[in-house]
Amino acid sequence: MSASAPPPAPRPDARALFGEMRRIRPSPPQRWAFALRAALAMGVPILAGWLAGDPAAGMMATIGAFTALYCSGRPYYARGIALAVIAGAFAAAVMFGLWLEHWPWLVVPVLALVAMLATWLCRATRIGPPGAYMFVLACAAGTAMPAQHLSPWHAGSLVFAGGAFAWLLHMAGALASPRGPERKAVAAAGTAVAAWLGLDRDAPAHAHHQARRQAAQALHDSWQMLVGFQPVPARANGELARLRGLNRELHLLFASTQGGAGTGLQRSALQQRARALAEEARQPAIRRPASLPPASVPQGYPRSWTLLREGIAPGTNALRVVLRVGVATLLAGAVAGALDLERAYWAIAAALLMLHQGFDWPRTLQRSLERTLGTWAGLLLAGAILWLHPSGPWLALVVMALQFAIEIAVVRNYALAVVFITGVALTIASGGHPVDDIGGLLLARGLDTVLGCACALAAFRLLPPRADARTVAGGIGKCLAAAAEVCVHLAAGDTTGPAAREARRTLQHRSFVLEQTTDEAVAGSESERRDAATWWPAVAACQRLCYRLLAACWDRERDPGSPAEADTIPPGDADASRLAPLLDAQAQAWLHLRPPPALQAEVALLSPELGDLRDFLDRQLRPAALS
Repeated sequence: MSASAPPPAPRPDARALFGEMRRIRPSPPQRWAFALRAALAMGVPILAGWLAGDPAAGMMATIGAFTALYCSGRPYYARGIALAVIAGAFAAAVMFGLWLEHWPWLVVPVLALVAMLATWLCRATRIGPPGAYMFVLACAAGTAMPAQHLSPWHAGSLVFAGGAFAWLLHMAGALASPRGPERKAVAAAGTAVAAWLGLDRDAPAHAHHQARRQAAQALHDSWQMLVGFQPVPARANGELARLRGLNRELHLLFASTQGGAGTGLQRSALQQRARALAEEARQPAIRRPASLPPASVPQGYPRSWTLLREGIAPGTNALRVVLRVGVATLLAGAVAGALDLERAYWAIAAALLMLHQGFDWPRTLQRSLERTLGTWAGLLLAGAILWLHPSGPWLALVVMALQFAIEIAVVRNYALAVVFITGVALTIASGGHPVDDIGGLLLARGLDTVLGCACALAAFRLLPPRADARTVAGGIGKCLAAAAEVCVHLAAGDTTGPAAREARRTLQHRSFVLEQTTDEAVAGSESERRDAATWWPAVAACQRLCYRLLAACWDRERDPGSPAEADTIPPGDADASRLAPLLDAQAQAWLHLRPPPALQAEVALLSPELGDLRDFLDRQLRPAALS
């Protein structure tokens, strides 16, 4: 078995950390439009409150305006549903926080539970940044805002109104380009497939692995956009049907290169076709093909219930993220309370922010440093704003300018964005009222941030991701078990039925989870990095096996006259029938780390990967059992 070692993860030394803080990343296309929408969502409620003679009510409504930060990549139908739920969740969080303030001793443990629940739900539903952070902040911040004249129901109504206005801004793009998000997703998939096809054959093995992974993930995401995020059935011969046809052809191009080099059409010709498909997806409808048969449309992400179960499955890293959030927020709240800090929720929010996305140790440490230094620099900006005490239209303009700067900077340099985040957070927390002790407020914010980040790092060390040899081996075993299920359907000649589609989706999902586990091992402790280097050849072989088997399924449903032919050998039913029990037996050996049985049959489709995996495990178990 030949495979290069996995690319090394950067070590979090001081030079690398501060070097990363100075790095300016490229901005996504049309980021200014996203930033302008977020700014308007924040500023208009403040103006409305000023015009109504109740600035505090306008500031309360800005909590709902954070709805504008979510789901910008989803199709408009699914986006509208998700944003409505998010706006309602913000309103409920504020109402719950106002109710909770009557029992101060419950605040810290309940906020920790809310943080864990929000982290679990947001990660399982792939809600995206800013994720669980804003919901917990809404629950806590609403209680600290100087608006005692507002009842919980009144405050919740104001927050929901702010969310409703953000919803309108977010959905306005549907008037100009109702299928814009879907077109962008298919174009991105085409670009990723073209990059994979154009990769030099002599490039390092890990470069090929990364390019193939990015192409597979982009195709997976685009199918989710075209199928999974479509609550309304597609119109026959409509734009969605056209995009599904383009995406299917892209997937066939990708599948045609998974079996090895030297056969099929030249990769350069395939690359040109992938680029043409990506360009066609970006343009308005040029051709309107007939709708694809339902059986030819693959699924996207696993069902939400599946992801929710995986998010709290015992022993998984997903559960460790949730538990880590609970430990960090509980610790931050307890220490802040012991030190009699006035706004302990800032420490809780800072701890949650460092952990809820499930970053590895280097990125968590990097984010904590950026948050701490950015906050302390931002205190100068916040102090100036609070001292000037803008009101009315000037207050709305300041908040809008800060929010616009945040959304422009956050994707390019997080430390710089935190400077503006600190300014807008303290401005909103003031509720539009003068602050008597500006210095004390700034010091409290700085100390809370340091405390929250420190508690997050301590919780990470206490509950680090589990990415040892047994975890990697278990991931390979689950991939092989999923592959066996796919072979059962392949043997029956069914690759497009509902059960077959579900099996193919499960195999793809298990492949992505295995890659994530390997990434966590590469970025883990010294022993985990050694395990990753040792087991990397098996991971690479398992990935090739998964891609070849999925490519064989695509080859079975290839249209006559397709512009590409699969490099994989189309398996006969006899091959697939023999493969299923072989894969299942090897899967059990990997799952339980026991000597693998000999391969009793030769099959062309998954040779040599299956033999390589069997021989690798046999060699690893021969000297001694894994500790």
